[in-house]
Amino acid sequence: MGKTWHIYRNSLRVILLSGVLSFMLLLSGCGQTEESSRTDSSDANPSEKAETVENGSSGEEEDYTLETKVMDVINDPVFGDYGRLIFPVDRTIDEDLELQDVGEILTWYNNVNPDRTVEIANYLKDQVESGEQIFYDIYTDEEKAEDPDKENTGLFFFRGEPGAKTAVINAGGGFVYVAAMHDSFPHAMELSKKGYNAFALIYRPGADTACEDLARAIAFLHENADELQIDMTDYSLWGGSAGARMAAWLGSYGTAAFGEKEYPAPAAVIMEYTGLSDVTGNEPPTYACVGTNDRIASYRSMKDYISRIQENGTDAEIQVFDGLRHGFGLGEGTVAEGWIDEAVSFWERNAGSE
Repeated sequence: MGKTWHIYRNSLRVILLSGVLSFMLLLSGCGQTEESSRTDSSDANPSEKAETVENGSSGEEEDYTLETKVMDVINDPVFGDYGRLIFPVDRTIDEDLELQDVGEILTWYNNVNPDRTVEIANYLKDQVESGEQIFYDIYTDEEKAEDPDKENTGLFFFRGEPGAKTAVINAGGGFVYVAAMHDSFPHAMELSKKGYNAFALIYRPGADTACEDLARAIAFLHENADELQIDMTDYSLWGGSAGARMAAWLGSYGTAAFGEKEYPAPAAVIMEYTGLSDVTGNEPPTYACVGTNDRIASYRSMKDYISRIQENGTDAEIQVFDGLRHGFGLGEGTVAEGWIDEAVSFWERNAGSE
């Protein structure tokens, strides 16, 4: 068993590394970049692993505005230590950068909506001030002590209805940083408004470590579903660019391939703008969307990817949006606006199917 596992693990690493190398070659060849990739977590429960924040609101706190400094959000005492994870920890953030200019640090992304950024920052603050827990560690203190990089991981919870289905969203960032404010937080917020429970993962950059963190997050959510009041039956994995690769890899290879015990596969994988082309034959139902002017993730390659999944008898569909570039997020104010509704319908269609 040990020898077989090492052979399988090494083979999987070759697949991940080859994908990342291809991605890095693309990065050097064009002005944009494709966001190209342990232990049983049953001992991780929300009460032990969550960041505890006191409800210190006096009702006099001012809302964030477009002119609010990003560092003022990061350092707001209401968020405790995890405020630094709201924005990319692997990006240099100028002291004077304002929320309306967050797009300046989100390399490779387009159509960043400043009003949405402000809405999300205020939502997170309001949730904490109303007594809700919004952030959960996925690793124990002992694990973080052994690997300090695990300090920069965790799940932001956008609550829907108690007991509702669950989505896990992974932002891209070229496996260099995590662009959550544009590529996962907005999606999670919209899903929560529709009643779903949505979690945005902050992970360690690097294809292998990112997938390990996603596997751990899936394990954490399964093990703590009752306490979190979420339904992990027919959960979905979402991602943009590098985050889409993560969702697809976990959907195809499963959590056991990345260091956790085996948990059920997602009912659906929702992918935005990624150049992933490898089809294993084990793909879950897959929805994809991309723009025709994407210089990082070719819409033709994505159409071919979806077509090959369909040929295997698995439900799959793609939406291609004329003129859009890479990293359009929710696509607000563009021809892609509303794509998330189609993705949700796809997920619901496949919930409960084998």
